[in-house]
Amino acid sequence: DPRGLYVCETGNKKSSLQVHYRMCQNCIEVDAPTISGIVIADVVATLFLAVAVYCITGHNRGHTSRASDKQNLISNELYQ
Repeated sequence: DPRGLYVCETGNKKSSLQVHYRMCQNCIEVDAPTISGIVIADVVATLFLAVAVYCITGHNRGHTSRASDKQNLISNELYQ
């Protein structure tokens, strides 16, 4: 933590400087490789999710149901 009072002495001249500076405890440096890594990871995750959704829903595409929309009614002989 660099906060505090700093004193510089040269010969018999004394100078002081009060520093009010707060550093981040859990910070990461955001530079070009970090940003490009985040962007690449985001694109790969998005592509993976798109392929997963396509594979799950893609199997039902093109297959029509062979079941008829008409239903055969069962004769209700008990209530007659």
